[in-house]
Amino acid sequence: MPATDYQGSSPSSLSHFGRSFLNIHRDHQVHSMEGSSLEVELESFQQHVTDQFLELSSVSHEELVSLSWVGKLLDSFLCCQEEFRAILHTHKVLVLRPPSDRMVSEYFERSVKALDVCNAIRDGIEQIRQWQKLLEIVRCAMGGNQRSIGEGQFRRAKKALIDLAIGMLDDKDSSNASINAHRNRSFGRSTGGGRDHHHNNNLHNRSLGHFRSLSWSVSRTWSAARQLQAIGNNMHPPKANELVASGGLAMPVFIMNSVLLFVMWCLVAAIPCQDRGLQVHFNIPRNFLWAAPMLSLHDRIMEESKKRDRKNACGLLREIHQIEKCARVMNELADSVQFPLTEEKEADVRHRAQEVAQLCDALKDGLDPLERQVREVFHRIVRSRTEGLDSLGKQNLAD
Repeated sequence: MPATDYQGSSPSSLSHFGRSFLNIHRDHQVHSMEGSSLEVELESFQQHVTDQFLELSSVSHEELVSLSWVGKLLDSFLCCQEEFRAILHTHKVLVLRPPSDRMVSEYFERSVKALDVCNAIRDGIEQIRQWQKLLEIVRCAMGGNQRSIGEGQFRRAKKALIDLAIGMLDDKDSSNASINAHRNRSFGRSTGGGRDHHHNNNLHNRSLGHFRSLSWSVSRTWSAARQLQAIGNNMHPPKANELVASGGLAMPVFIMNSVLLFVMWCLVAAIPCQDRGLQVHFNIPRNFLWAAPMLSLHDRIMEESKKRDRKNACGLLREIHQIEKCARVMNELADSVQFPLTEEKEADVRHRAQEVAQLCDALKDGLDPLERQVREVFHRIVRSRTEGLDSLGKQNLAD
């Protein structure tokens, strides 16, 4: 997502957009009272968006793209959306006048495309919840209240770990045998020949069918990458003449378009969904106040996606990486034990099981609030669009 240099206006009009276009407006003596009010609101809106993304970008490497961070991202989107909605409501006269009406309508159309992303992300959260349940089996088998840990508990844990490895396979990789073999080895599984290989293939097909049938809300041909491209199509910074003609509303519309696209991109980067393409072009000049922290976050997330152990991940969410590491460690542990367990080995197993328990608790505490936030984003977009289109429709009828 290379940031582009803005060619449509001077740097001063970018850095001080409110002052520049409203001064022009006052020179023409058009709505000077409303313009003065709008100038304050737009400067406040830009500053609030900047503050939100500065806070999001201030987190450590360990917290970036974690469940808590994604929750904060969605909270920031809801705050920006609500303030944008208030601006449109307060300045209906400008909103209903060309070219602002077209710009606002285009934003609402982009937001409709974001609804499919929200649906896909909720399905992805449900996938992670299924992986959590498999980890719970491992937790109970290896770290329950039983006095001793025997072969039966290990077999139960091993089966859950195999199901987990299969469930985490990316849809686009599921038909690629070489990638499957690599993934299976990375979880401590051998894909040897003979009867074991036949058993593993049967288990793969059965388990993969289970995970694919959970409740996908989007069609099998739907693509997150194409959806992000559709949201970002024809999105460009407003030129000086567009700022004047729209009474200044072109700028908050562009800001909100950018926030919408970035937040949806982050969700697709973090959570498992179909065809997760991250190569999205953001046409955002770096000299906007709010652009610097947003572009900084993009760069950090892209760097994360290029790491060797994250390239083939089904999602960049920090907890997904922890699930993969945890499953790998438990698989290696299960493959290395001999029965009966020595006291030292049993203590090691229980210690590892405690780490699994901590991860399960973190997932349990984080997934439900995140799903509620995604649902709230969905409903807030629908409500805002309905209100906006109702206003535009009534004006068209009046005309």
